[in-house]
Amino acid sequence: MKVCHFTSVHSPLDVRIYLKECVSLAKAGFETHLVVTGYKNVESQGVHIHSVEKKASRLKRMLITSWRVYRQAKKLEASVYHFHDPELLPYALLLSLQGKHVIYDVHEDVPRDIMSKEWIPKPIRKAVAFIAETIENFIAKRCVVIGATPAITARFQKLGCKAVNVNNYPILSELFPTIQEWSIKCKQVCYVGGINQVRGIDQMVEAAYEAGVRLVLAGLFTNDEHRKQLSQSPKWNNVKELGQIDRQGIKELYDDSIAGLVVLQPIDSFKESLPIKMFEYMSAGIPVIASDFKLWKTIIEGNHCGICVDPSDVKAIADAINWFKEHPKEAEQMGKNGRLAIEQQYNWEIESKKLIELYKGLENENLDF
Repeated sequence: MKVCHFTSVHSPLDVRIYLKECVSLAKAGFETHLVVTGYKNVESQGVHIHSVEKKASRLKRMLITSWRVYRQAKKLEASVYHFHDPELLPYALLLSLQGKHVIYDVHEDVPRDIMSKEWIPKPIRKAVAFIAETIENFIAKRCVVIGATPAITARFQKLGCKAVNVNNYPILSELFPTIQEWSIKCKQVCYVGGINQVRGIDQMVEAAYEAGVRLVLAGLFTNDEHRKQLSQSPKWNNVKELGQIDRQGIKELYDDSIAGLVVLQPIDSFKESLPIKMFEYMSAGIPVIASDFKLWKTIIEGNHCGICVDPSDVKAIADAINWFKEHPKEAEQMGKNGRLAIEQQYNWEIESKKLIELYKGLENENLDF
């Protein structure tokens, strides 16, 4: 069966879309295609990648690039179309009306996420979120929904959608910790992902300074002006920016760090999220300093693999960093506990079985929800 994933927003080799989902489907015997932007036409790990021109501005991307992605995807005449971006919802509806199987892969709780989007003026965010949710709910009922978290999946199930949960957990073999003495690790903590205020950058910079360690950032700021303001502070001297780096670079960063930070601020869209960076830290065998959200505490404290703190409390974050500095044996054991939890429960090898089962159900016209 020919299947086609398509995205107008994500990077061409996005870990969830390409490395996890598409490669898993190709290995399972499906003829797998992926339509992306700003890349090249190539076959990689059994996945046929098709690229269209990428527009720089957000508006042009939403209006022009999304159309080009849809047009290229439609040319492939696949049996199943699997899309990953809310801006592609209108094209998903068109494909559904043409009798295609359509899967909507919901990575984030879009309406709640809109409330923290810096590029949307605050006075209109509620209205934009309401409109987005109305459109999303209407079209999702005509698709099969994959939720990246249990909370997202439950939301669509309540609407009566056919929905399955496929969590974005790490690939077991990818970030396996390097065997080395914990004592030779650098006195540094790390953060990987998009960088902005709601993801705790202000608190991370201050806490690293207070703890006297280096903070290494792998990712890009979503607001250049805020980066400029932070970089003018003396506390920025403790920060090292790597920008966007490849998977090998990320592995090396984890190997050198005594802890990974994921101190997202307490907004609604984060409290029930399952950030991949948290599980990657665990997979790499380093302890986690995480926000004290109820769900996250169940994972981190329940598996004895880190410390949960009030993400707005700089002193609490700094104290957690200092504790790992001063207790290397305990930190190392927490890292091992996290890795064990990944091996036993939080891994892509388990999640991929759900994805493949869904596709086989579509192929055989035998879905059981």
